[in-house]
Amino acid sequence: MINSPPNESELLTRILKLLLEDFQYWFFRTQTLLESERITLLSPEEQDDLLARVDKSKQEVITAQILFKATDQKAGIDTAILVLWHKLVAECWQVSMQWRLYKANKN
Repeated sequence: MINSPPNESELLTRILKLLLEDFQYWFFRTQTLLESERITLLSPEEQDDLLARVDKSKQEVITAQILFKATDQKAGIDTAILVLWHKLVAECWQVSMQWRLYKANKN
């Protein structure tokens, strides 16, 4: 039996599920970093602000995942929200990368 390619709706559902999982992973990872280390490349206020934004976004992603599952994967997410989460993940990557480089050069 030949599997037919997923239709547009199935494809979007699969992508959204994976995207939400990815956001949750990176927000959790960043939260762990920001709570466990003092990132001297950021002021304490900047670190606190980034942590607050990550915490808020992580909770939003969890809520979106719950709604997604509760509606049998019929709930959608506004692309503007996805873009905000993506920008925050990119900011987290940048901070993490700069921090790793800083620590590597310090040693």
